[in-house]
Amino acid sequence: MSRAEPPLALTLGDPAGIGPDIALLAWTARTAETLPPFVLIGDEAVLANRAEALGLSVPIVTVDEAHQATALFADALPVLPVPAGVKVTAGRPDKAAMAAVKRSIELCVSLVQQGAARAIVTNPVSKATLYDAGFAFPGHTEYLAALAGTGNRASHPVMMLASGAFRVVPVTIHIPLKDVAGSLTEDLILTTIEITEKDLGRFFGVEQPRLAVSGLNPHAGEDGNLGREETDIIAPAIAAARNTGIDVSGPYPADTLFHARARETYDAAICMYHDQALVPFKTLAFEEGVNVTLGLPFVRTSPDHGTAFALAGSGKANPRSLIEALRLADAMSRTAEAKA
Repeated sequence: MSRAEPPLALTLGDPAGIGPDIALLAWTARTAETLPPFVLIGDEAVLANRAEALGLSVPIVTVDEAHQATALFADALPVLPVPAGVKVTAGRPDKAAMAAVKRSIELCVSLVQQGAARAIVTNPVSKATLYDAGFAFPGHTEYLAALAGTGNRASHPVMMLASGAFRVVPVTIHIPLKDVAGSLTEDLILTTIEITEKDLGRFFGVEQPRLAVSGLNPHAGEDGNLGREETDIIAPAIAAARNTGIDVSGPYPADTLFHARARETYDAAICMYHDQALVPFKTLAFEEGVNVTLGLPFVRTSPDHGTAFALAGSGKANPRSLIEALRLADAMSRTAEAKA
């Protein structure tokens, strides 16, 4: 008998945050939302306790191998156990649980690399708590890139936030604002453009995508009068990308790039720093937005929100972004399979 189609692999995220809440709520909505099967990587006791706190009747079944989840998913929430190693209290992060958080990410990568999972979906983690426990990476994105690399060479991760046809990409990600200008190089911008263009085709089926690039400074520098980055760095990167056949334009003033008519002119907007891309995106698509990592050899998505410790165990967490992340991971992996 042939083995069932591999499920998606979902991390629990920070066990004290809303990851357990929204995972449970997503599973209970599986029929109405036509969710793809997933296996949850985490502590089954944390899930059972959170289900009780939320008044949810969710049968939880542990599995030894990820592929078992596909057949079980309709009737129970399948869990591949990774013990938290500490008593977890909703809303109270504990650095002692971070080893399990890290382990769950590593296990998901291993599963997808082995073909035992089709894609990775990660629940939110607390960067501050991870840093306190000695985590050496800025966030999920960079850690996944390191795990996906071969030898000493890591993949180049590109963060994309997506909601339907609205997609934004920051060139620099988790760095202080004061360091952004000094971190921008023509090569970094060009690489980000190239990866975005490639993966819009590979994972989203967008052939010859239209890319719009923002400037860094107000009014895109006003021909160098408000800053030289547009003239000296950003425009040359755009020109180099266009010389390779990529449909990319800019640099545009960021304050006019996100109104409805402007969004109709591109398939993704590439911005110079984190908040320049994420503030407009989350204003327009907070509940349904999905965080996607491009530039990896596998599909990875995540809700576009954080751990929301204040909501953990309260019954007020909204699973919409996780549901969209699961559905998008499924669609992206199927597009990639069809193109392989």
